[in-house]
Amino acid sequence: MNRRHFLQSSAAAGALASFPFSIRAADKAGPKKFRTALIGCGWWGNNILREAMASGACELVALCDVDSRQFDLTLKNGAGGTGATPKLYKDYRALLAEAKPEITIVGTPDHWHALPMIAAVKAGSHVYVEKPIGHTVMEGRAMVNAARATGRVVQVGTHRRISPHNVSGRDFIRAGKLGDIGMVRCFVHYGGGPERALPNVAVPKELDWDLWCGPAPLRPFNGGDPRNPSQGAGNRGIHPRGFRNYLDYANGTLGDWGIHWLDQVLWVTGEKYPKRIFSSGGRPIAGPAILNDKEQTTDAPDHQLATFSFDKFDVQWEHRRFSGNNTDKGENVGCYFYGTKGIFHMGWQKGWTFYPSDAKQPVVSEEPKLNSPDSQNIKELFADFLNAIRTGTKPVSDIGDVHLSTNMALLGMLSLKHGKSLEWDGEKEQIVGDPAANKLLRRDYRKGYEYPKV
Repeated sequence: MNRRHFLQSSAAAGALASFPFSIRAADKAGPKKFRTALIGCGWWGNNILREAMASGACELVALCDVDSRQFDLTLKNGAGGTGATPKLYKDYRALLAEAKPEITIVGTPDHWHALPMIAAVKAGSHVYVEKPIGHTVMEGRAMVNAARATGRVVQVGTHRRISPHNVSGRDFIRAGKLGDIGMVRCFVHYGGGPERALPNVAVPKELDWDLWCGPAPLRPFNGGDPRNPSQGAGNRGIHPRGFRNYLDYANGTLGDWGIHWLDQVLWVTGEKYPKRIFSSGGRPIAGPAILNDKEQTTDAPDHQLATFSFDKFDVQWEHRRFSGNNTDKGENVGCYFYGTKGIFHMGWQKGWTFYPSDAKQPVVSEEPKLNSPDSQNIKELFADFLNAIRTGTKPVSDIGDVHLSTNMALLGMLSLKHGKSLEWDGEKEQIVGDPAANKLLRRDYRKGYEYPKV
């Protein structure tokens, strides 16, 4: 990692002396319960909150959301802590100033990850932030710098780093049982079809849409009601759960699912940076993106192919939101590691499977150990987060590591938008010989918001 990324201030320089983490005496003492706040009270923020409260180590003191309709369910999920009813906020800045949490969970849409996380660590809080860590590469760099400068623990929600079958699969590969890896293919295949534009509608009175858009462009509203399950996951409107396919606020399937599987590649192999990236894709099935004063569609690609070249192997990413997947080995999500001794599929709901090249050898597999109700391992990841806070050790999904995984996804999207291949200098975090592409490593924020300083 380049020294210039750290030596931004005397505070950062001081933090280096005890890198990777410096825990204050109050943290070492280990309070009976950590004062905990949730910023972003939607579906996924509630998944994290349930595990935080189930840990028995958290006292919920504050909730923040720009849509007050989110609070009722969240208050139920936050029950079980000690003290008074959590205070409700619309603005995270007021929450941090008044509630003074020791743990802050950031479960907002992607474009709102950077600013609350940076503000929280500067206020003295440890942070659990959802993936991908930022919407642009330089947001992520600013987030890592802030974590290091303040000595706060920042865990990212890449829970597959701690899922039992992912851990044992990594051990299997690292033990040499796959042989030398020559290629990895990461994929997510779901069904879908042509997209019809949704009408723009009046903003609900409970929602501050201007603040929801925040530093990103202000688009017309076309969402639904988060209290109505029929307007949840299946709703293509931006809010409450469709934002990932609107590129002003996220980075499509590659920025959503892709971060998990690209992270698995770096975590398993120990690599840090691809050298070259090229991506193509589009919307031949979904149709042209529409945005006008009456209606709009998503604008993320309905399929995308990306190649990431490392010194020893290549990584391919592919996704599609049509045709589904009923013919491939294993699941419709995951990654295949292709080695000299066979093929290893690292999956999700079916665990992992090794298909040996030698037909005389048996197929080997391991079932997953996932938790209800979300079929994930957030419980174990939050426990690791608490342990890192108490002991000053590095968490398994440390923001510095997941920044590198996020960069892969963001560079794949950058190549697609730029229409060219990229040569990446991972140490300097610059695209070589392409000033126009380097400008896309960040973006201008909307008036009234300041892009975080790197």
